[in-house]
Amino acid sequence: MMDVMFAFMADVMYLVKRVPEGTMKVSREQVAENRRAIIDAAGRLFRQRGFESVTVAEVMQAAGLTHGAFYGYFASKEDLVAHAIAEALAGSAAPPGDLAAYAAIYLSGAHRDDRAGGCPFAALAAETVRQPAGARAAMTAGLERQIERLSAGAPGADAADRRRAAIGGWAAMVGAMILARVSDDPALSDEVLDQTRAWIASHGDRRAPRKSHT
Repeated sequence: MMDVMFAFMADVMYLVKRVPEGTMKVSREQVAENRRAIIDAAGRLFRQRGFESVTVAEVMQAAGLTHGAFYGYFASKEDLVAHAIAEALAGSAAPPGDLAAYAAIYLSGAHRDDRAGGCPFAALAAETVRQPAGARAAMTAGLERQIERLSAGAPGADAADRRRAAIGGWAAMVGAMILARVSDDPALSDEVLDQTRAWIASHGDRRAPRKSHT
């Protein structure tokens, strides 16, 4: 019996060695592609409907994969949530030159109406508070990166002033987007976006350093 087993294992090892070199590479690439598809699908569904309303089966279907394959990629739904948040935040476009210009893009009707493809902070921050530590850590890291990016184009006489303006402006943008989306009055929703854009622009004008005439 042992001789048979040894012969069988030898045959297996022989076959493994004869697998073309490109086969394993393609397999690894496919695994990475599948994982990316799962994360992308989850990110869109979570932003559209929230964490609790989306099942693993729905995510896998949207990614074009079977439900049973999920645990070959992620340990749990909570693990997927953390990765989806991190990926969505990492993929966010860098803000343009100044805070007011970014607010003009962010506080738009098109962004308000596109929850699935929009800002993860406005769509998911409130829900992430009740998620495990991994999701909160991913959101916190994304928040710090966003503040740093916005600080580079925020008004202010020094770094501390610019960071303060970035935090205040970003908080106003995210809060306004949440309020605009929750309102079932289209006119009020538009007004919240319009007035917040105007407030950020005027705030930046007041904080802009004055040019010397000497």
